[in-house]
Amino acid sequence: MSGAPKKRGTRIEPFRHRVETDPKFFDKSWRKLHDAIREIYNHNASGLSFEELYRTAYNMVLHKHGSKLYEKLTENMTEHLEEMRVSIEAGQGGLFLEELQRKWDEHNKALTMIRDILMYMDRTYIPTNKKTAVFDLGLELWRDTIVRSSMVQGRLLDTLLELIHKERMGEVINRSLMRSTTKMLMDLGSPVYQEDFERPFLEVSSSFYSGESQQFIECCACGEYLKQAERRLTEESERVTQYLDIKTSEKITSVVVKEMLANHMQRLILMENSGLVNMLVEDRYEDLTRMYNLFHHIPEGHPTIRSVMASHIKETGKSLVTDPERLKDPVDFVQRLLNEKDKYDNIINVSFGNDKSFLNALNSSFEHFINLNNRSPEFISLFVDDKLRKGVKEANEEDLETVLDKVMMLFRYLQEKDLFEKYYKQHLAKRLLSGKAASDDSERSMLVKLKTECGYQFTSKLEGMFNDLKTSQDTTQNFYAASSCDAVDAPTISVQILTTGSWPTQTCSTCNLPPEILAVSERFRAFYLGTHNGRRLTWQTNMGTADIKATFDALTYREIEQATAIPAADLKRCLQSLALVKGKQVLRKEPMSRDIADDDSFCVNDKFTSKLFKVKIGTVVAQKETDPEKLETRQRVEEDRKPQIEAAIVRIMKSRRVLDHNSIMTEVTKQLQPRFLPNPVVIKKRIESLIEREFLERDKTDRKLYRYLA
Repeated sequence: MSGAPKKRGTRIEPFRHRVETDPKFFDKSWRKLHDAIREIYNHNASGLSFEELYRTAYNMVLHKHGSKLYEKLTENMTEHLEEMRVSIEAGQGGLFLEELQRKWDEHNKALTMIRDILMYMDRTYIPTNKKTAVFDLGLELWRDTIVRSSMVQGRLLDTLLELIHKERMGEVINRSLMRSTTKMLMDLGSPVYQEDFERPFLEVSSSFYSGESQQFIECCACGEYLKQAERRLTEESERVTQYLDIKTSEKITSVVVKEMLANHMQRLILMENSGLVNMLVEDRYEDLTRMYNLFHHIPEGHPTIRSVMASHIKETGKSLVTDPERLKDPVDFVQRLLNEKDKYDNIINVSFGNDKSFLNALNSSFEHFINLNNRSPEFISLFVDDKLRKGVKEANEEDLETVLDKVMMLFRYLQEKDLFEKYYKQHLAKRLLSGKAASDDSERSMLVKLKTECGYQFTSKLEGMFNDLKTSQDTTQNFYAASSCDAVDAPTISVQILTTGSWPTQTCSTCNLPPEILAVSERFRAFYLGTHNGRRLTWQTNMGTADIKATFDALTYREIEQATAIPAADLKRCLQSLALVKGKQVLRKEPMSRDIADDDSFCVNDKFTSKLFKVKIGTVVAQKETDPEKLETRQRVEEDRKPQIEAAIVRIMKSRRVLDHNSIMTEVTKQLQPRFLPNPVVIKKRIESLIEREFLERDKTDRKLYRYLA
């Protein structure tokens, strides 16, 4: 390979342009461009050869005349713009903006052609020397020579603001011209639009809405004022869409919100006879929706509405649950609560967008005032009792289910759910034992709701009551099947066998049963105890009913008392109910007086008539006799709470081993809150009791610290 011939390299030289020697080359070339630009601005560009003009500019830049060309171009365009400015300044009234727009359009068209001619300079000289591009240069010159000239700048701003003011006052303006003018400012760059128009526009708008809001709030009701604010916000939004920069939207909205809403928020919401409370009372959904939507723009808007709403609900609720007149009818009392709940549920759903924070405020308010009345658990149970007794007669089961669902919401608000359980147990027992439960399905549906809400332990005994009735029915059938050979003339009995722990305990008054009933009762006792070892039966005669055929005699009070052995107080109440209640006097008493003496006689009232097949006669009960019963129920509840509190303390201490006093109080309250709100004093006493029984001990150095003893 060493003997191979050597290759000779080829060198490519760059093309060398002929050096221009004509000293007048630039002047001649510029004259040609100068005349062409003049023709362009004079609308005579059709006769120009743009190819020739491009070559001319190309050669000028190529021969290092870019700097002079750029300078001459700047001077030339400035001269043309100064001529335009004179024409613009001469425009009077509405013609001012029209002339400005016409010259702006002419300048833009001219700039496009000039940029095409000087394209080579744009691509080479301008980037290298960090100059402004031709088209952008034209915009800057337009800005400085015309838009920001002393005779145009202030006039332009005043004209634009005046037109906007006229439109706000209801006049029709040329929106197309406004749009093209503001677009011109935007095309000149954001700083121009913002400094020359937007900033003063916002300042003037602030002043306008400050004055207008003050005027309206002095003479308008809250609802009307909010309509005006809403209308103004809509107008400003539309104005931005039609002829302002989209970025102005948020800024002008903030101005309107601040001046018309934020500055007057408290006064509007609390306005007497038309503010938020009035809207709530009168169910003015449209106004409430508008208030909610408008005050959404203010950080403290919704919290303020929520706070005022909650205060109003608490106030009206307190008057409802503490009014002595309304406490006379428990069913009406609860129905009013449900009506109030429905009312505010609808308001929050329709007007407040089902806002969770408003729902929470509503629930908190109801929980507050419902627990102001310590009879609320009893009344809610009585309401359920009324519906489950009459529900099927008054409405279908679907409607009854809806009512029960609503009642469960009130139940959730109760702090003493265990007290409700006590009353519900008593009322359920009476319904079941008297056969007054309207629907077994509805009864069991209510139990399911309570179990879902509070757990199995809450309803286990209630479910046991249903099981007892089913077992009793089977036992009664078995009894008669086993005693079918007995005398057919003997009276029949239906026995309901109640498990002591499942049913509410009641004091049973003594009563002598008639011999016929006593005989069949004893036969049943023998049958039952013969099949169930180790059980006891105690007859609850006060809870029984009887259908009788009898020959009526006149008997004295003393004779009746001796025959029945019913305690005097109970017997007198029953006789008063049968003989003294107006319109239901089944018995006739001699002599007629409220008080009953030993020698007073009673016989059937032959003159008693009724259109009803069955006549219900309520037992006369003096108010003073019901108070101790209610006190006894509450005392039983308080006693039942003690072991529950102790169990909670032990559970907590067994898990934590060592805990301070305040932490125990907090943990116990948290655990028991689903059933009742434990009294701190009672918790402290139960801790002391556990210490005495050596479940807990105090720390020897820190007396507020407790230790669990295994």
